[in-house]
Amino acid sequence: MNKFTTTFRGMKRGGRDSDHNLSEEGTAEKSKKLRTTNEQSQTCDWGNLLQDIILQVFKYLPLLDRAHASQVCRNWNQVFHMPDLWRCFEFELNQPATSYLKATHPELIKQIIKRHSNHLQYVSFKVDSSKESAEAACDILSQLVNCSLKTLGLISTARPSFMDLPKSHFISALTVVFVNSKSLSSLKIDDTPVDDPSLKVLVANNSDTLKLLKMSSCPHVSPAGILCVADQCHGLRELALNYHLLSDELLLALSSEKHVRLEHLRIDVVSENPGQTHFHTIQKSSWDAFIRHSPKVNLVMYFFLYEEEFDPFFRYEIPATHLYFGRSVSKDVLGRVGMTCPRLVELVVCANGLRPLDEELIRIAERCKNLSAIGLGECEVSCSAFVEFVKMCGGRLSQLSIMEEVLIPDQKYSLEQIHWEVSKHLGRVWFPDMMPTW
Repeated sequence: MNKFTTTFRGMKRGGRDSDHNLSEEGTAEKSKKLRTTNEQSQTCDWGNLLQDIILQVFKYLPLLDRAHASQVCRNWNQVFHMPDLWRCFEFELNQPATSYLKATHPELIKQIIKRHSNHLQYVSFKVDSSKESAEAACDILSQLVNCSLKTLGLISTARPSFMDLPKSHFISALTVVFVNSKSLSSLKIDDTPVDDPSLKVLVANNSDTLKLLKMSSCPHVSPAGILCVADQCHGLRELALNYHLLSDELLLALSSEKHVRLEHLRIDVVSENPGQTHFHTIQKSSWDAFIRHSPKVNLVMYFFLYEEEFDPFFRYEIPATHLYFGRSVSKDVLGRVGMTCPRLVELVVCANGLRPLDEELIRIAERCKNLSAIGLGECEVSCSAFVEFVKMCGGRLSQLSIMEEVLIPDQKYSLEQIHWEVSKHLGRVWFPDMMPTW
C-alpha cells in the first residue's frame, strides 16, 4: 500500500468523523431550541391573547364563569365589557326560597344597567312564579332608557307572575322600552297585563320594524287593540293571540295589499269554565281572503275546550295546518276536521273517549293530503283501521305516535302483526309507543 493510499484513507476516516461530530452538534442544537420552544409555550402569557379570540371564547361561557374570567387580567376584563358581548342577554330572575333555578346576581344586573344598557339589543326575561321576580323585571325595564332593543321576550317559567303586578306598574315599565326602541322587530309578551293604549305606543314607535308579536293570554287587550297593530304594522309576519281577539276585521286587515304575507298565525282557543265562555264564528269569506293573500301561511290552533263548546268550530272549510286538542274531543268533531281542514299538516289528539276513531281517521287520510304528522293519546283505534290509515298516507307520515294500549286487535291484525304492516307502508321501522310503568 503506497503512502498516497494510506493518506487518502485517513482523510476519509477523518472526514466521516468530522461529519458525525457536526451532525451530533446540529441535533443537540435542535433539541435545545425545541426545549426552549416548549418551555416558552408552557409559560405562554394568556393575557396577551388577541381580544377577538377571547371574545369568541367568552360568548360560549355562562355569565357567572365569564364574570370570573374577567378578573384574570386587564386584557380579559376589557373583553368582558366589549359591546359585542352584551347585545344578547337573558335576565334570569328567580327567588332562591321558591325556585331551584339559577338567578342573575343583583350586583351584576346593576353593572349591566350602568355600563351596558345602551349595548343591549336582544333581551329576554325569565321569571319564576313569584311576584318579586316580576317586579324585578319591571324595575330593569324601566331603566332601559338609553337602549334600542330589537327583540324583547317576557317569559314566565311557571305561573304567569306578571299578572300579579299592578297593571299601571307593568305598563309604565313596558312603555319605556316601546318609546326608546325605534327598531323593535320581535315582541313576546304572553300572559301579561299589556293593554290597548300600550299597544298604540308600540305601533307609534315601531310600526315599520315589528315582524313578530306573541301575546296569548293578555286579557286587557281587545279586538280593537290588536286590529290597530295589524292596520299599522304592515311588515308583521308572525302573530300569536287568543281566539277572542280574532275577528273578521283582523283577518281582512292582514289580507290587505299593504300587508306582507303572513307566515305564521297561532290561535289559542281556551275555556277555563265549561259553558261560561262564548265563542264567536269567523266568516268563511274572511278566511278565504286571508288564505288568498297568504297562501303558504301556517295556521296553528290549540284547543282547550270542553266537548259541548266545539259547536261553532269546523262547520265549514278553514285553512288550519296544525291542530292540537288538549282535552277530550268527540268523534263528531274529529269527523268534521276531516271534512273542513284540507290543508292539515299535523294533528295531535289528547283523548276522545271510548269510541274507536276508525271512520274519522280514514276520512282524514282521504281528504288531508298534506298530513305528515299525527299523535293520538287516549284514542282507541282498531288495528285494521290504523293500518289502512297508514297505507293511505304512506311515506309522507314523518311522525306517527300512538300508544300500543289503545290499538284494538281484530280478526285481520294482532298487536304483534301491526308493527310489521305499519313499517312496510311507512318504508321504515316503526313501533307503537309504550305506556310508562312507573
